[in-house]
Amino acid sequence: MPLGLRIALIHLTHRRRQTVMSLLGITLGVAFFMAVSALMRGSEADFIDRLIDAAPHITVSDEFRTPPEQPVVKSYAGGAIRLHGLKPQTDTRGIRGYKQKLPLLDAMPGVRVAPVLSGQAILTFAGKEQGVTLNGVLPELMGGVSDIEEKIVAGSLQALAADPNGIVFGRALAEKLFLDMGDNITVSSPVGQVRTMKIVGLFDTGTTAIDEGQAYVLLKRAQVLLGRPDRANRLIMQLDDPYAAREVAATIEERIGYRAQSWQEAQESLMSVLLIRNIIMYSVVSAILVVASFGVFNVISTVVMEKRRDIAILRSMGFHARDVRRIFLAQGVIIGLAGSAIGIAAGYGLMALLAVVKIQPPGISDVVNLPIYWGADQTALVVLVAVASAAGAAYFPARKAGRVHPIDILRGGMA
Repeated sequence: MPLGLRIALIHLTHRRRQTVMSLLGITLGVAFFMAVSALMRGSEADFIDRLIDAAPHITVSDEFRTPPEQPVVKSYAGGAIRLHGLKPQTDTRGIRGYKQKLPLLDAMPGVRVAPVLSGQAILTFAGKEQGVTLNGVLPELMGGVSDIEEKIVAGSLQALAADPNGIVFGRALAEKLFLDMGDNITVSSPVGQVRTMKIVGLFDTGTTAIDEGQAYVLLKRAQVLLGRPDRANRLIMQLDDPYAAREVAATIEERIGYRAQSWQEAQESLMSVLLIRNIIMYSVVSAILVVASFGVFNVISTVVMEKRRDIAILRSMGFHARDVRRIFLAQGVIIGLAGSAIGIAAGYGLMALLAVVKIQPPGISDVVNLPIYWGADQTALVVLVAVASAAGAAYFPARKAGRVHPIDILRGGMA
């Protein structure tokens, strides 16, 4: 063992009470750091997972990020005459040639895609009317890009393929209109199409806006009702790696021209809030370790004051100032590492206790567990912060020890 490290250990073991107290401070700081950050990061991961599962990772819409210029503007660019009130040619909205684009997108690694035609419709039954967003889908593809099938409580989405006049909507809407499985309901579209459809499925997502405002029919039936033959106005995609959505969306938009929006872009404000929340959280838990490191500062400062004569003897024996500083810095690092080791064990214990806690949020019937993040990067981060705090607390006493003048001390003078 190097001589400097042996001296550092001797100093710590000879002042056991003070060493234990400073070690306890680091231990508790590390344990609480791990528990709090595990809760915060666990809740963030749970929120993002719910956000990702509830919405497509990428949505291609029948819009362009930059609207194309009108032909007259191209022909007379920079001309002296400016035309106002130009109206684009009336055309059927939708993604042109979506059938040809599906194989191109589906061939991309880790990408699943399904076409959707969405529009407004009115459901009518027994004199009651309810406006909904009507979604025309292909049931065989929808299962790969949406979790709606998991929310079905009666019937199935696949029943739409067997019954072209079938419709699936929320159980809450069915109760509101006094309807049940197998009942018929009238569907009216803005273009004047009216059709009687049969309820072949009911879902319950727990979100009122979806359960009372969304309905699913076969894609071909939606094209007829909305007056958009051979059109889809959205291509929704799920990825094996949701966090690659932004890069994949940019690639898709470059290839097909239509606007491709990733879930990160759609939820940009929420992601900013989560970033700020993490900054605040790490600032608070790091402050706990900074406060705990004051115990290290007190212990090493006391050792420096009491060992001034010993330091002077070491200097007279040939120790440089940097060698003396390293002895006391080593003490801080040792306390930081030892406190981290014990604190990590205590932190995992706290996390395990929190993981079994069950809570029931107000207004929700399901009992849920607290989400806990168990990533190894969290452990590495807390060790880094703890050792850095302890070493930082030891630096100032170590610097003071390195400035001791051996001649003045050995002569009995004041440094």
